[in-house]
Amino acid sequence: MTLNRSCTAALIASLVLPVAHAASLRVTLSNDLPTARASETVTIPWSEVNKALPGALIQRLAVKDAGGKPVPYQVTNVAPLAKDPQNVGAAYGELIFQHSFKAGEKSVTYTVETTDSVTPAFPVQAFARYVPERLDDFAWENDKLAHRTYGPALMAPAPPGSGKEVLQTSGLDLWFKRVPYPIVDRWYNKGHDHYHHDEGEGMDMYNVGKSRGAGGTGIWVNGTLHTSVNYAGWKVLANGPVRTVFELRYDAWDAAGTPVTEVKRFTVDAGHYLDQIDSTFEFKDKTSLTAAVGLNKTPSDKGEQPDIDVFRDTTDGTLLQWVKQKTKGEFGTAIILPGATEFTQDTLNHLVLAPVTSGKALRYYAGGAWNRSGDITSAAQWKAYVADAAKRARSPIKVSLQAQP
Repeated sequence: MTLNRSCTAALIASLVLPVAHAASLRVTLSNDLPTARASETVTIPWSEVNKALPGALIQRLAVKDAGGKPVPYQVTNVAPLAKDPQNVGAAYGELIFQHSFKAGEKSVTYTVETTDSVTPAFPVQAFARYVPERLDDFAWENDKLAHRTYGPALMAPAPPGSGKEVLQTSGLDLWFKRVPYPIVDRWYNKGHDHYHHDEGEGMDMYNVGKSRGAGGTGIWVNGTLHTSVNYAGWKVLANGPVRTVFELRYDAWDAAGTPVTEVKRFTVDAGHYLDQIDSTFEFKDKTSLTAAVGLNKTPSDKGEQPDIDVFRDTTDGTLLQWVKQKTKGEFGTAIILPGATEFTQDTLNHLVLAPVTSGKALRYYAGGAWNRSGDITSAAQWKAYVADAAKRARSPIKVSLQAQP
């Protein structure tokens, strides 16, 4: 998987435009690692596509591999309700598609071209939505894993006699999947109790409670973790089929006398067990604070009598767990916080620490995997997957563009 999810930063400025109208845009991807890299996400600014293919329409486009086979793609918007009255691509942000490098494959070429017919919609492999029907949950998923976190309605007091659930936490939940298709809507439609049982598609068996869950954050001050409560606002910026991007906003909380706010931006790509998360903390009168990213110490379902192994690696700021349960299988969770070398814990969480400055995003990666999904079935495989993901974060693929006559 790619952990530096946006290849735009690695884009080589080599777009060569002939005088005549280009017939296609040639995209060359370069890889420095010898190992296989599944589901690398490629992002190309739409402005570059438009230069090569003026007037291109996103529904009349084809992205083809070296053998001429069309692959799924996505075009994002610059902003909600952006307008493009002159049809120059001003409303569009990026063209997105994926390539899986084989071991030893150093370079590969794709072409982007216009089509006469409308391109059919591609299967959705990444998705997120606000869930008002379940007390303001916010849920997201790809073809590998699903998640949710909790909104204002869940922490509101329960009216007398209502039986309403009340939970105050900014921890991140995991829903383990056994199928590649979207399940968030299906599971919510089944009813709250059903998704706590595996009926063939997977289940919600991860415990969050007051902990950080699988990748929640806080501010660490003098040996104490100070955390926000449930998210206060949300915004979806892109929603599949290949990539989903959304933000969650957390209102100010007190970190030992310092008010802190946070906006978390999630980048969720198809084919990945770890999401990219960019947390931006805002605070005053401090040069920096220490952020903590955590994993719940007791993440298994009730009555599962778990055997939990915890691994830490200062090379990549990696913190991971492998949890063996009595009846519901085994699962792993992980955080990669590049550059972090300090680990600690409190009563509820294992934590990895890093300094943050106000207004500057802290990038990390978090997620999990269940052995019953069939892909990752042991602690050794999970450790290898996470270590490989960290290597890929350090060595993003490179993208070069050339217009073809």
